[in-house]
Amino acid sequence: MEQYEIPPERRARLLALLAMAWDGQWFLKVYDEYGWDAAALLNARVRAAFGRIEMRRMLRALGKRTADDLRDACRIIQAYFREMLAAGFEAEFIVDRKRADVVVTRCAALWGSRRAGLERYDQACIACRELWPAYLEVLLPDTPVEVEIREQMGEGAPRCHIAIYYGEGP
Repeated sequence: MEQYEIPPERRARLLALLAMAWDGQWFLKVYDEYGWDAAALLNARVRAAFGRIEMRRMLRALGKRTADDLRDACRIIQAYFREMLAAGFEAEFIVDRKRADVVVTRCAALWGSRRAGLERYDQACIACRELWPAYLEVLLPDTPVEVEIREQMGEGAPRCHIAIYYGEGP
């Protein structure tokens, strides 16, 4: 029997979209059962836990134990976004030795939240506040890293701006 084949680019996009749909459905079912506040809190905890898994898997896939420094950590996160989140995440990373600024202009999680039509759609932003520290805790263990969320689209900003301080804070 003839079998269908999905090209690798389409497969990556399909898997990313399915993961987002799974996440969205999980949030909606928790929301239905326990309300918005509990769902947003649980979503943030689950997203941070999964973020740690994502970065451990990325390190393994790249044959690394940790990121070399902040620049390398940002390169790993960018690779993850590009290769695995093909469903709509766009960000510019401006990195120097001690600081990174991540400017997000497209966030599929926020877009999906808005489409759900709930009374609030910033649960993606609440989860994001916990996600970046989780990523960096895995990529740069035993290194002081501070994350400051300066702007979030879910709070009315035209973009998201995440400032990351490597070593000593701002």
